[in-house]
Amino acid sequence: MAEELLHRIARECGVADIVDALSDRLSPTDLQSLLLEVYRKKAARIGPADLLSRYERDRFARPAALRAVEVTAFDQAAWSLLPDGYDALLLSPLTPLGTSSVVGTVDQNKVVSTVRTAEVVADSTNVLALECAVRRRSLLANPSTRLTPVRLATSQQQVRAQGLGPGQTAHFRLLALCSASRDEGSFAFESGALVEHVSYLAALVARVRPGWQVDVAVTDLAGSPARLERQVLDPLSSLLPRATVRLDPDRASGRGYYVDACFKLFAIPDGGQGEALEIGDGGCTTWTRQLLSNHKERLVIAGLGVDRLIGGPAQGR
Repeated sequence: MAEELLHRIARECGVADIVDALSDRLSPTDLQSLLLEVYRKKAARIGPADLLSRYERDRFARPAALRAVEVTAFDQAAWSLLPDGYDALLLSPLTPLGTSSVVGTVDQNKVVSTVRTAEVVADSTNVLALECAVRRRSLLANPSTRLTPVRLATSQQQVRAQGLGPGQTAHFRLLALCSASRDEGSFAFESGALVEHVSYLAALVARVRPGWQVDVAVTDLAGSPARLERQVLDPLSSLLPRATVRLDPDRASGRGYYVDACFKLFAIPDGGQGEALEIGDGGCTTWTRQLLSNHKERLVIAGLGVDRLIGGPAQGR
């Protein structure tokens, strides 16, 4: 369908391949200037009534289901529990074009691209990975700081353009964590970061939803389940005596996205009697080693769906 649409547009414009003509033959600056002028002219034709109509039906523009006071209270709880050493950032709503597809290997059509060679943030962990890479590159330049880790966090609205399922919205809030450092050997940095991320998220769930039961499912992706049990599951079981901590060898999603190990965080309402909600996800990635072209770099990420935690089962994300 998309190919047929592009062929029709090309014929109407008298160009053999309009996509190649715009993306390959024009420099990014020229393409940006062209698109800016196109949208300037389109905006000039929009009247007040048309604008209001578009606002009412545009899924990207509608306010979130959460109330601002709820999000403020959540952020206060999140920052009060954040472990020492983390830098909580207020990220821009925009990030360079390709952040999701290059860093997170997500199809570009699933994000909202802009005419200024940027895109709206669709996953804050991708942006935190870029910031981690910038900071790690500076630390690597000095032999005395090359082993210094970078730990970042943020709470931000995300916008995604893919089709929505029942109860899902085009924009939602994500609490994101990234921990980056040099390889310490024996999976030491990765396991420590995983334990820190999961225990923090579980503590946050307990603060916001004290009556909910937490279930942590950890998946081995390196063929070393005994190591994972010893270095991740055993410490988590000690730190989270009220939670369920288990290995999940059957997880299918995330393979190829994560390496070595990943996890899902579930919360069960009503004292553990309700339906389990998937509210968190994370694991080890290769993003900083790719960004810095350095195989020794390590990165662990985590995300918590704020809408699901605050809104409960009615919220789709």
